[in-house]
Amino acid sequence: MHFIAKSLRRRHANSGTGLTHRMLASWAGLSSAVVLMPILAIAWLAVSGGNADWPHLVENVVPRAVTRTLLLVALTGAFTAIIGILTAWLAATCDFPMRRMLSAALVLPLAIPAYLAAYAFGEFLTFTGPVQGLVRALFGFQSSRDYWFPDVRSLGGAVLVMSSVLYPYIYLACRSMFLMQGRAAADVARTLGAGPVRVFLLVQAPMARPAIMIGLTLVAMETLNDIGAVEFLGVQTLTFSIYDTWLNRGSLAGAAQIACIMLVFVIGLMMIERAARRRQRFASHKTTAAVHDVVRVKLAGWKKWAATAACLLPVLSGFGVPFLVLGNFALRRLDQFLAPRLLDAFLHSVLVSGLTALASVFLGFVLAYAARTGRSPITDVAGRLASFGYGVPGTVLAIGVLFPLAAIDNALDARMRAYFDVSTGLIMSGTGFAIIYACTVRFLTMAEGTLEAGFHKLSPHLDMAARALGRTSAQTLRTVLLPMMRPAVLTAALLVFIETMKELSATIMLRPFNFNTLATLVYEDASRARVEDASVAAIIIVIAGMIPVILVSRSLENRS
Repeated sequence: MHFIAKSLRRRHANSGTGLTHRMLASWAGLSSAVVLMPILAIAWLAVSGGNADWPHLVENVVPRAVTRTLLLVALTGAFTAIIGILTAWLAATCDFPMRRMLSAALVLPLAIPAYLAAYAFGEFLTFTGPVQGLVRALFGFQSSRDYWFPDVRSLGGAVLVMSSVLYPYIYLACRSMFLMQGRAAADVARTLGAGPVRVFLLVQAPMARPAIMIGLTLVAMETLNDIGAVEFLGVQTLTFSIYDTWLNRGSLAGAAQIACIMLVFVIGLMMIERAARRRQRFASHKTTAAVHDVVRVKLAGWKKWAATAACLLPVLSGFGVPFLVLGNFALRRLDQFLAPRLLDAFLHSVLVSGLTALASVFLGFVLAYAARTGRSPITDVAGRLASFGYGVPGTVLAIGVLFPLAAIDNALDARMRAYFDVSTGLIMSGTGFAIIYACTVRFLTMAEGTLEAGFHKLSPHLDMAARALGRTSAQTLRTVLLPMMRPAVLTAALLVFIETMKELSATIMLRPFNFNTLATLVYEDASRARVEDASVAAIIIVIAGMIPVILVSRSLENRS
């Protein structure tokens, strides 16, 4: 009897496990469908929307936009690579004054969205700004006709702004890689007669190539996603062309066709990133020393001050200038912190960001837990599709989200009119739901990656031990895994919340009438040349963005 009861319990547990796997696979498939639907909608709209606008776009819009986009991505990638690799190498392998403080401060520009940096640099480098004022004071110039000064509203200005705030992506990846390399490889090169520069160029930089490629891919994706900075600085990229073709020219099909061109860029970038990530895993397994092996080279004389300056200048450019300019404007307008329009925008931002964080964490948890409990073709494909959303620019997602949601709204409205003589209106496409959906698709990868990293820290033996003690899969998840995963869940929710609050590209195209978030409020004021009035909402975004950046900086120092 005992053997029969034990067999029945085992069979019940196995059937419960199979049911859990099927449910997880179903939810994982749903998560991938959430990401895939906007992409398929863009392709369908581009094909079925007609070719009436395509000749005009090919002749007048696409060539210039593609050229500008390629130049912006290439130049921004080159400058961010130089800044990120150099500062990461100095912070990881050298000792110089203020090294500890600067190694943490080099992450701060991540708190500044590119469009806020563009508005700040526009004020900082304008004719009435402090830089040109200093030039006139030093050389006695009276007007702008007396001297030449580079125009920040140009491709060069866009490269300056983008490089200033995006280099931390490469800095973070390369700093971790330089620390993982340890000192053995560098010591061997030195015994063979190589100096510090040759060691860096011939040994350490090539070993960090996978991390560099991953950082460059993230920089390129963020550059493609931006719309506020490029519009303010007068650079016609593909992203701005989508916005202009849809809203200003009234051609949704034409915007979808340009969006398909951008998807080709995104797919290429993601293929490069995946190849680099595979190589990074290989390199990290073959590393020759541990992190605690690192012994920093102590710089002396002019070299130590040059290293300090090389690490200080990117912090001043990417964080100091925007924070000081916007903070100075905000301090003069303290009364606006309680203005009704700002409070409404703040509440909208909190509501949209909070709901996006909940949706992203839920779907990301499903994907991460499905990968933990058992690999299957469905979960593998779902994970790959879910990771695709982050690379899709917000303007592209806006088109892909609006089209299916509007179709659902129209179908529902038609049914309600036919059966109940009641009009439901635009429940999904005409409310904040569209923004939440687009941001969930875009930031699902961020939540899923954070949660998957949290699961990797938990031994799989925990699940086995709980099951051996008679717990079902659901009970194991509820009583064992969820309490231990709470820090990872909160971190994922915080990251998605902050990124959604900063998101402009999708929000500006999907927001309903009279619906502003902090990001769109800043965009509206800056578009009317009222950057001073936009500073209050901007500084709130910056302060919110500093929270995860500070956590990253502390994590880096603890790891060091």
